[in-house]
Amino acid sequence: MRRAAFGLTVILGGIFLAALTLLAHWAGSVRLAAAAAGLSLFFVLLILLFVVPPLARNASREAGQMNLPFEFTSGGAIVSGLIVIVAFSAWNTGNNLLFLVLSFLSAAMLVGFAAGTLSLKKLDVRMRFPETIFAGDETPVLVKIYNRKKFFPAVSIVAEVRGTEREKSEVSGDLKKILPRFVVRRLERPSIIRRTLDYFVYIPRGTDMESRTNHIFPNRGRFLIKDFELTTSFPFSFFRHRRRLPAKETELIVFPKLVAVDKELDSLALETGRFNANKRGSGQDLLALRDYQPNDDLRRIDWKATARSRHIIVREFSAEDDRKITVYLDTRISPPAAKSQEDEPNDKKSDEQQSLIDNQHFENGVSIAASLIQRFTEDQAEIRLIIDDNIGEFGFGYRHMHNCLKLLAVVEPKPFDENLKVGLPETTEDAMYEHGGSHIFVVSSFDWNATDSEFVQDAYLVRF
Repeated sequence: MRRAAFGLTVILGGIFLAALTLLAHWAGSVRLAAAAAGLSLFFVLLILLFVVPPLARNASREAGQMNLPFEFTSGGAIVSGLIVIVAFSAWNTGNNLLFLVLSFLSAAMLVGFAAGTLSLKKLDVRMRFPETIFAGDETPVLVKIYNRKKFFPAVSIVAEVRGTEREKSEVSGDLKKILPRFVVRRLERPSIIRRTLDYFVYIPRGTDMESRTNHIFPNRGRFLIKDFELTTSFPFSFFRHRRRLPAKETELIVFPKLVAVDKELDSLALETGRFNANKRGSGQDLLALRDYQPNDDLRRIDWKATARSRHIIVREFSAEDDRKITVYLDTRISPPAAKSQEDEPNDKKSDEQQSLIDNQHFENGVSIAASLIQRFTEDQAEIRLIIDDNIGEFGFGYRHMHNCLKLLAVVEPKPFDENLKVGLPETTEDAMYEHGGSHIFVVSSFDWNATDSEFVQDAYLVRF
């Protein structure tokens, strides 16, 4: 808003000074006209420095969203300007040397345009991602480009993948209430995100080239692949040619970033599975002695007890704890600290900073929950993930871990509520105790120890 207001003010000021210069000239006031003309030139300079560059960047960004076959680079724009200047000078003077320079520049532009267009013809792209992608970690990506041309190679090719993080814009619901449907259809389209895959210097004719590159996804979430885009600035970088190739629409899930779990949690993880349940199983602790039955394991016969009782007695062992782990993620953000009256002028700036800090803390909490699930999966524990009132099922193994991490990849924080109370929803608290013997980890931004709930005594609190 500030940049838009500043730009509008500068433009209106320049228009006003230009009109004032014209009126002063008509009125015969030479000094006023000169002063207004000088100030108007100053405003023109401000427009060139602060208004035109953002507009040019936005125009370039909009052009990138469109399926244009080429665009001018900065070097191409400069050469185009030189061609216009040289052509005008040659036409006015009739100088043969200027015509020779003009022909050379024009030929370079035409050759560069033709060579770049030909380089992108008949190219196919294939890409392979791994099954698991974690934010912040290097992800190996295999990219293959096949050149189907029979006579010409492909030179200086940049391969990119284009996609979106969501199917519709976040504000599409609000736009439908105030705008016509045909306008909403255009505005609700999410912005396109580009990710550069790799750079191919030279691909011979009729062959393919495969490259393995490491790509880092900075944030968790979804990435919907829409298509591929090949670009080249070959040979003179006057034009940036592009060609978009259709791709099978694929959804990539970027799991949360894994962080180191505290030593206290590591020690708790080792304790799971050491508790004995009051039921039969294959543990190490003796539960009871009983008479021998057919199909009993002969290695469990207690020979001393058999000799005393004069009939065969076998040992019965207790089962170990099932290693059940419940990870509860509280997506509510704790209220910020109270503001003093001296901070009121900076409320807007401080609110933006607080929002950024809250998002960072929430991302840290999601990473902690994901790390706990990954940590206990390696311990072969049976894990359940609960997000607010969304109660999951117990499961074990890497497939179950991936399902839990997919939920954490797309979870969003809940905004601050003045009526917010620390505690579990009633249905969630009941579900916590449906399966006994589960170790409960609460990942939350609140201090649950300040509550009087009995649930806190049985849980391990991890604040973010």
